[in-house]
Amino acid sequence: MLGSADFARAFTLTTFAALVGSHLIERVSGVVTLRAAVAGLCVLALGILWARREEISLVRLVPTTLLLLVAWAFASVFWSSDPLTSLGRWTAMAAVALLAVTVGHIRDTLQTVRALGDVLRTALALSLALEILSGILLDVPFRFLGIQGNIAALGPIQGIFGTRNMLGFIAVVAMITFAVEMRTQSVRPGTAAASLTLAAALGLLSASPTVLVLAVVVGTATAALTVVRAVPPQRRGAVQWMLAAAVAAASVVGYVQRAQILDALGATDDLSMRTRLWSLAGFYISRRPVQGWGWFGPWEAAEQPFFTINLVLGQHHTTALNAYAEVLLQLGWAGLLLLCAFGGVALVRSWITASQRRSIVYAWTPLMLVTLAVTSVFESVVLFGVGWMLLCLCAVRAGQSRSWRNRLVGDPPSGAFPLPG
Repeated sequence: MLGSADFARAFTLTTFAALVGSHLIERVSGVVTLRAAVAGLCVLALGILWARREEISLVRLVPTTLLLLVAWAFASVFWSSDPLTSLGRWTAMAAVALLAVTVGHIRDTLQTVRALGDVLRTALALSLALEILSGILLDVPFRFLGIQGNIAALGPIQGIFGTRNMLGFIAVVAMITFAVEMRTQSVRPGTAAASLTLAAALGLLSASPTVLVLAVVVGTATAALTVVRAVPPQRRGAVQWMLAAAVAAASVVGYVQRAQILDALGATDDLSMRTRLWSLAGFYISRRPVQGWGWFGPWEAAEQPFFTINLVLGQHHTTALNAYAEVLLQLGWAGLLLLCAFGGVALVRSWITASQRRSIVYAWTPLMLVTLAVTSVFESVVLFGVGWMLLCLCAVRAGQSRSWRNRLVGDPPSGAFPLPG
């Protein structure tokens, strides 16, 4: 049973549902229920990997950069201010990575996209229903879910995800997924159009400043990938280098003009708050620049230095609101270099694969990685929960197509890449 295709599909759907709906599960049933669900899925994941041990290569099982990043996070437990709590948070990090690795090996890219699309359709539809119930039918905020009931005023809304920024992130992920479904004709045209409309509408109603930035960047990346795919193979390398130079130049311009961009987005006040937070986080980073303060994941009130940061600011932050600053604070420069290598290698591998393969489904992985990289500038979501799973899953998927380890074990297993190149 553990090795069957039907069980693999059910496991993938359940895993995505548990992580996409983690905020809803925690608020309705408690954190113990969420932890029990993830623990149960990890037991099943180990059973699935064991049942499929003959078709899965151990050498190709986990990306090297993922192993190094998780190992460094484990090492940080020994110098953290609360080793027992830090070990528990590291276990959660490793558990989600295990789920991502399992899904990456038992489902191909199209099957993964279809499963994620089904879960996101349900989550977004439920979010819209609850927002309408709260803001229009009952006119009462659902505070236990974080829903403020502002849909009648056209936002901002939060859905089942707790914050408007998280809803905006999920909406962009959904739009990429639904677009790939539509292009591959995996769902009916009416379903695809309705799904894209739902995701776009909730993204706009979230009123999250990051949604517009993500939409522009992902749209630009999509156009660039389309151009690269259309270029003859002999000229593709030169075009890739030109795009890399353009991205570097755009990044510099964006950093220099960040104040004007944020002012145009109406996020100046938000930037002021974030600047104070990052400045204080930088003070603690300078105290332990290489190794950081230990891995804790989302902040809790009693943990140091997070307790002092919130106390000085007079606010209650659960993250550094920037994945790169978060890693610097918790894992130091060593952790940041490992994270950048982890995501960067996966992006390069997946981008090259998508530019060479005929099927549009291969574009899902690099576009998802671009979304995660840009979101990391505004939120720490890529380090926890569904964001961390998507990062690990994309890295596994990229490593299956292009990896130095392929030369050690020969051709990939027959079921690894079922789609034509």
